Amino acid sequence: MNKLLEGKNALVFGVANERSIAWGVTKALHEHGANIGLSYAGEILKKRVVPLAESIGSTFVEECDVTKDEDIAKVAEKAKAAFGEIDILVHAIAFANREELSGPYYDTSRAGFHLAMDISVFSFTALAKAFQPMLRPGASLMTMTYYGSQKAVPSYNVMGVAKAALEASVRYMARDFGPQKIRVNAISAGPIRTLAAAGVSGFKGLYGRFAEVAPLRENVTIDDVGNAALFLASDLSARITGEVLYVDSGFNIIGIAEDSAESKGEAATA
Repeated sequence: MNKLLEGKNALVFGVANERSIAWGVTKALHEHGANIGLSYAGEILKKRVVPLAESIGSTFVEECDVTKDEDIAKVAEKAKAAFGEIDILVHAIAFANREELSGPYYDTSRAGFHLAMDISVFSFTALAKAFQPMLRPGASLMTMTYYGSQKAVPSYNVMGVAKAALEASVRYMARDFGPQKIRVNAISAGPIRTLAAAGVSGFKGLYGRFAEVAPLRENVTIDDVGNAALFLASDLSARITGEVLYVDSGFNIIGIAEDSAESKGEAATA
């Protein structure tokens, strides 16, 4: 197989377990020759992430609390010692308190809003700033978003607002990093059964309905996202920056969901 990322160094922030979108991305980058470093949030996740790192031969596994600048700085310093330069930076981090992901959006607390924006949005900017001195020309930065940034999705609430801010951050950073020949993009994936998704009220119903409505009539997997990330990480996307790439079986193009009869191509009667 012709490996697209041979000799490139990649850091992936946000792996939680083998069902994480970040893990799907990690596998794709590894399969195409990238040297991988992983970062996780919190000691409780270490026992899950370390075996995953070992399975791909990665020896760089660091805990990082992205709400703390000193933690980010320490990981950046260790990465510089381990890799020298970085070609790929993947931000797959998002968090909101469970109580903010049910009921009306206007019930969002001030503290909950600040927390969601800090972890889900500002952390990408903070990581980009910390790693900027070691990014090679041609490097690729990417983050993970969701269609709830564009349309109101039941119970997604403050996370939808955060994802909208994240996508705006992608555009501003793409402009800033452009002169250095560094690209910044986002992947907007359809609903996937991850640890993070479990915190969204009504997610099971949304997940079940998705494949009935999306044009391709299929759910999305972490491997699908991984393949899209591989494209954005490689030189195949050398002139693409500031974009949101949808990996959602076409769901985002639908205006009104068809009923079951229409979706099967059957005649509908008045």
